[in-house]
Amino acid sequence: MNDSLSATTVRITGHGGDEVEAYVARPDGEQRRGGVVVIHHMPGYDRATKEMVRRFAELGYDAICPNLYTREAPGAAPDDAAAVARANGGVPDDRLVGDVGAAVAYLRALPTSNGRAGAIGHCSGGRQAVLAACHLDLDAAVDCYGAFVTGIVPEGFPLKVVNLVDQLPQLRAPLLGLFGEEDKFPSQEQVAELEQILTEHGKDFEFHSYEGAGHAFFAVDRPSYDVAAANDGWEKITAFYAKHLGA
Repeated sequence: MNDSLSATTVRITGHGGDEVEAYVARPDGEQRRGGVVVIHHMPGYDRATKEMVRRFAELGYDAICPNLYTREAPGAAPDDAAAVARANGGVPDDRLVGDVGAAVAYLRALPTSNGRAGAIGHCSGGRQAVLAACHLDLDAAVDCYGAFVTGIVPEGFPLKVVNLVDQLPQLRAPLLGLFGEEDKFPSQEQVAELEQILTEHGKDFEFHSYEGAGHAFFAVDRPSYDVAAANDGWEKITAFYAKHLGA
């Protein structure tokens, strides 16, 4: 396996015709392959997210992460941009769908594209990956502990967010869900609600919950990091995308 890759920053035309910054990583070579849109978490378009983009390129995919905070804080450090976005209530759902749709179009326009593309997100990005899969022509979606896909948003929550219960019947792609049993958002009850809804509507999904793991168990730079859960989660993601996207 050739793990050589290249990475760069590009500009794509996002929701409403806005120019959006994006980070792209691609394997070397001209072989046909699938593409992955990485939806960054609430802390923003940061180093950890870009490392994930490169990891997907190493796995054999063209990968892209749009900077969802380009409009709020162009050129700002990730922490500062995230603070501005949080103060504004987060990324509006329609804008998220538009920006991810633009990223998908970018991947499918590449000469190496096999026409298939998926999305993945963690935390807020997990919810947004499900949202995107309800509205866009995706071939696969991965929700890593996305909060408020189901359940009730607490009163006074700083983000202007609603659950996706009314949109889940529209899910258009196979969904992989990875959750921590000790997580509160989403709780195991909320994961069970999501499973019930998807089952009732005949959706293609695969869920795994990890004993002893809490929120953000993939985050190598946080105390929440859980080695066993993260390693198994990556194995599940790799197999899922190999099946649906074809590296």
